[in-house]
Amino acid sequence: MAALDWFAPAAVAEPTPAPRRSARERPAPPRTRRRRRHVHRRVRAPIVWMTLFALLLAGVVAVNVAVLRAHVAVSRLEEQAAHLEAQDQALASQLSAASSAPRVEAAARRLGLVQAQAADTSYLDLVPRRP
Repeated sequence: MAALDWFAPAAVAEPTPAPRRSARERPAPPRTRRRRRHVHRRVRAPIVWMTLFALLLAGVVAVNVAVLRAHVAVSRLEEQAAHLEAQDQALASQLSAASSAPRVEAAARRLGLVQAQAADTSYLDLVPRRP
C-alpha cells in the first residue's frame, strides 16, 4: 500500500453533526451564579432583620434611660418636699411654743403686767341678738 494521502478527499471524513437534543436533554447551564445570588439574598435578609432589631433595642434602651432620669428627678422632688414639710412642722412647733400661755405670762410679768381679776373681767357680745 502506498503512502496514505491524508489530504485526499476520500480520506477526510466529514464531521458528523451532533444529534440535536430536545430541551429536556440539554445540559443545564452552570448554577454557580444563581447559587451566589441566592446566598447573597439569604445573607442579606438576616442582616436587615438584625439591624432592625438592634435599632428597636436601642430605642427601648433610650426610653428606659429617659424613664429612669424622670424617676430620679421625681425622687429628688419628693425628698425635697419631705424635707420642707419637716422644716414647716419644726417652725410650727417653735411658733406654738413661743405663743404658749405660760411663756406669754412670763413675758408679761417681766414687763410689769399683772393678770386681771375675774370679777373685773367683762365680755362683749359681738353677735347682735335678734328681737
